[in-house]
Amino acid sequence: MSRSRLYLTAFSTIVIKEVDRFTRIWVQTILPPAISMALYFLIFGNLIGTRIGEMQGFSYVKYIAPGLIMMSIINNSYANVVSSFFGAKFQKHIEEMLVAPIPNFIILLGYIVGGVARGMLVGLVVTLVALFFTKLHIHSYTIVIAVVILTSILFSLGGFINAVFARKFDDISIIPTFILTPLIYLGGVFYSINLLPEFWQVASKLNPILYMVNTFRYGVLGVSDINIGYAFFIISVFIMILFVFSLYLLHTGKGIRS
Repeated sequence: MSRSRLYLTAFSTIVIKEVDRFTRIWVQTILPPAISMALYFLIFGNLIGTRIGEMQGFSYVKYIAPGLIMMSIINNSYANVVSSFFGAKFQKHIEEMLVAPIPNFIILLGYIVGGVARGMLVGLVVTLVALFFTKLHIHSYTIVIAVVILTSILFSLGGFINAVFARKFDDISIIPTFILTPLIYLGGVFYSINLLPEFWQVASKLNPILYMVNTFRYGVLGVSDINIGYAFFIISVFIMILFVFSLYLLHTGKGIRS
């Protein structure tokens, strides 16, 4: 077997395993986000949104819809990789992959694609849920697809790094609870940063999730609080940094072989 075919076989095997893993237990991985987002739309959109009125020319439920969809993509891309890789590390079969004649980047890419697949599938399901509460007309399919893929890649990498450093199952919930969730809620999902005082507008721009939410909102509605080109640049830089760091962790075996 040629080296390229060997690598392709290894990559496709990891991807198939990852996709089969979350689709097999869809009641735990796909259904809960759909129910949670339906409640968000019902409470924040239909009940509270009618009191808030319009935001940047759109009804409140339509304005928050892109943010809620992006929130589900972020959470599920992250959750898929952190739980899967930590499970492989905990059960010791990740060591078999590391000693196999395949490069580390193939292993990493396999887990990333699995996270992207779950993030995009959940995002699609949540979008269908959103259509029960509001009408969405896509402003730019190119921007929507690009930011969804890049965001899923970024948080798949984040989940991978979390899994590498986690020593027990409780550790894989610390980052989502104390870091990821606050950043999402302060990332412009439910409001425009133009409503904030100047100091908090500047502070909000230090939050990377703000760029993802606003870019996706621009792709759907055509409005954004930030420059779209700059947002793509920020997301790409974070991806490159986390990808290189993840490869370094695999190469050194830190948190894996110990």
